[in-house]
Amino acid sequence: MWYVYVIRSLAFPEQEYVGATADIRQRLKDHNAGRSVHTPKFMPWMLVWYCAFPDKHRALAFETYLKSHSGRAFSRKRLLGPG
Repeated sequence: MWYVYVIRSLAFPEQEYVGATADIRQRLKDHNAGRSVHTPKFMPWMLVWYCAFPDKHRALAFETYLKSHSGRAFSRKRLLGPG
């Protein structure tokens, strides 16, 4: 299985990050250890949403969508709710 996830900074709650991985627990540990190029300055992170996909290609396609303008709006309205 592959996972698409949204994490939110505990120190800066307005900061969110969307990613995809085959190992969601390890990936969250990596974000919180500063081993991701885009997330270390907003540590620590908490997982706020994730979804499992049967294969990598579908997960990466949905990750790409969630990172788009319309995908961010969809995420705020349908997945994460008011913040």
